[in-house]
Amino acid sequence: MIKINYYHSLIFFNFCIFLSAFEYLRSNSLLVISLLLILSIGISHGSLDHIKGRKLLKILGFKSSAIFYIGYIIVGSITIIIWLLFPKFLLYLFLIVAAFHFGKEDSEFINKNKNFELIYFFKGSLIIVAPLLFHKNKTLSIFKSLNFDISTNILIHNEILYLFIFLSFISNIILSSNKSFNAKSLLLMDFLSILILNYFLNPILAFTVYFCFLHSIRHSISLIKEINTNLKIGFPIFIKKALPLTILTIFGYIFALYILNSYNELDDSIYKVIFIGLASLTFPHILLEYLIEKNEQ
Repeated sequence: MIKINYYHSLIFFNFCIFLSAFEYLRSNSLLVISLLLILSIGISHGSLDHIKGRKLLKILGFKSSAIFYIGYIIVGSITIIIWLLFPKFLLYLFLIVAAFHFGKEDSEFINKNKNFELIYFFKGSLIIVAPLLFHKNKTLSIFKSLNFDISTNILIHNEILYLFIFLSFISNIILSSNKSFNAKSLLLMDFLSILILNYFLNPILAFTVYFCFLHSIRHSISLIKEINTNLKIGFPIFIKKALPLTILTIFGYIFALYILNSYNELDDSIYKVIFIGLASLTFPHILLEYLIEKNEQ
């Protein structure tokens, strides 16, 4: 598993260097393309949640799959409602949860130590901190479009941001301690790739490239391996199983974008759809993973 992810990280690292060479990408967010990538490649890594949901229901003794879908939709809907009512609270919470989620899923195949929650958080915090450090004004502008102004927050001072980057680097070292050379190289390439993306590219494009081509693909590889250890056999099965929830989510995103665009500029509507949409998917996704992990012990 580490070997497969090592080659994936190597390809991604070189891909990031390749993208950084284009001046056009440095000054353009390519919002529509970013949205399309997130709707296709990005959200696909969570599109087997309905299968995991049935697994959880079986463990808990429930027979109807409708309970999972209703619960999933309720958690997602509550997330959206809280964002609308208390945007600052929800976005802070989302950024914290997202940092932990990224750090955990990007490196769990290397180290599954359950006492590493803080390490996972600091590792994943690089995704949040890097755009604030390298493109602060643009990132703050995106936050403002989400009704979230942190321009006076002490946490965005450069000294604090550099500290988080340092802690993220140390977290990678801890996660790779006593591991193979491939594991150490993999985490180092991931770390440098994220820095390269955020230094050269617009924040939303940098996030999209990371989310779709590193985070999502890596998690999808682990899901395929669960289906069949042979990737060639497991991949088409994964696509078939992932399609229902992926298509349903895409329609949900398009409907939300249509509604929001009636009241906002297109760019602001896309920002809201991407980040509020991801939050509404991330919370039920993480809750599902937690419940499965807890009930399998």
